[in-house]
Amino acid sequence: MGDPRKPRKKWSPPGHPWVKERLIEEMKLMGEYGLRNKREIWIAAAMLRRYRHRARELLALPAEVREKEEKALLKRLYDLGLVDENATLDDVLSLTVRDLLERRLQTVVYKKGLAKSIYHARQLVTHGHIAINGRRVTSPGYIVRRDEEELIGYAPTSPYFKKAQQ
Repeated sequence: MGDPRKPRKKWSPPGHPWVKERLIEEMKLMGEYGLRNKREIWIAAAMLRRYRHRARELLALPAEVREKEEKALLKRLYDLGLVDENATLDDVLSLTVRDLLERRLQTVVYKKGLAKSIYHARQLVTHGHIAINGRRVTSPGYIVRRDEEELIGYAPTSPYFKKAQQ
């Protein structure tokens, strides 16, 4: 079964390593979202793949059977901020990697104006200057839920917090 301290990887690399269009698109995403490496894109793609796969499975079920599970999936994606409140499974199937990258803590910190650039946002997060509801989060890849979005700010122990108070 494997060592529980070493969990199974949650991503898979692309099937063919040298597709020019994909490489160009990945480089654009890395620059736009300040990602450290392409693995972060592949992790987002794997998460998205799982949600889309689940949506396709639900579409194959009869309507009366899938209703409960469909609501659960749509509620989960709504809470993550990926779809609107009255979304359908077609909206889940139309999600892109960009939609998921927009929900990363690093991106949300930059969009809120707490950082000067997307790279600065990554550094603030990894150095422990950003907190969600007063609790420090040091993972730039943390997917911010819809209800946590307004709770993001500087950590109370951060020098940025003291500057923001003045």
